[in-house]
Amino acid sequence: MDLVNLQVGQAVRIALLGYGVVFLGLLMLMIVIMILGKVMIASRKKAETAAAVAAPVKEVPAETPKAYAEGSAGEIKLYDTDPKDAAMIMAIVANKLGKPINELRFKSIKEIKE
Repeated sequence: MDLVNLQVGQAVRIALLGYGVVFLGLLMLMIVIMILGKVMIASRKKAETAAAVAAPVKEVPAETPKAYAEGSAGEIKLYDTDPKDAAMIMAIVANKLGKPINELRFKSIKEIKE
């Protein structure tokens, strides 16, 4: 078969064969990835259930009522500061320190006037 002087029918067959091979390869790759995903999910679930079975059951003590909201660090005293400005300052400090705001404790915020 001369590749330079192909007839239309031959060119169509070669193109379809090429497309079919590529499509079949992609289909097989998709099947392999799906099977591996299911195997990984099953092994993760098996490890989680084994860890749950091995972990001793801890008794949960009755919760005592908290004086503050969950994650808060107590009261804050504001001196000449708007609550919105104080919240913004606390958010900026938490961002600069790279810590969640509920892990920080602010005792007071005072506006310094010059």
